[in-house]
Amino acid sequence: MKGIVFNLLEEAVSNAHGADTWDDLLKAAQSHGIYTSLGNYPDDDLLRIVGAASQSLHASPNDIVKWFGNAALPMFAQRYAQFFRPHTTTVDFLLTLNDIIHPEVRKLYPGAQPPSFVFSPIPAGLRMEYRSSRQLCALAEGLIEGAAAHYHETATVTHRACVQTGAPACVLDIQITRD
Repeated sequence: MKGIVFNLLEEAVSNAHGADTWDDLLKAAQSHGIYTSLGNYPDDDLLRIVGAASQSLHASPNDIVKWFGNAALPMFAQRYAQFFRPHTTTVDFLLTLNDIIHPEVRKLYPGAQPPSFVFSPIPAGLRMEYRSSRQLCALAEGLIEGAAAHYHETATVTHRACVQTGAPACVLDIQITRD
């Protein structure tokens, strides 16, 4: 996993709960806590930190990861405004993930392995098939909700199928309403 993910997680936790909480999570996760944005780190490092946060904050690991996605989206929008600016809706933005954003991620962060998506329209929204060996579909949910907030919309995400329960891919139905 790329270090930028850990950097954003540190920022999100520190903003919401204070720098001491981040330090406590690193200690509980037995993590060194030194993550450079371009570095590559074991996925297990993230899972241990999420597990520590889950215990500390009395929330499920998926709830922690979803919260992180929601909290990270504004940071992505600030750092990478060129990916957000051309769009006025969540759906328009999401449809650029495979063909525009993820290829750029691979250029900026060599070795990055972002998920892949298959999209199909549904009434008032979009069906998204999420594929990733990391099984971080909760992160995708949080990022979708954060993107909707960015575009002054609300996303209701229904998880139709999940790899964590044996499905070959996660299927998310995303209903969008304008705020």
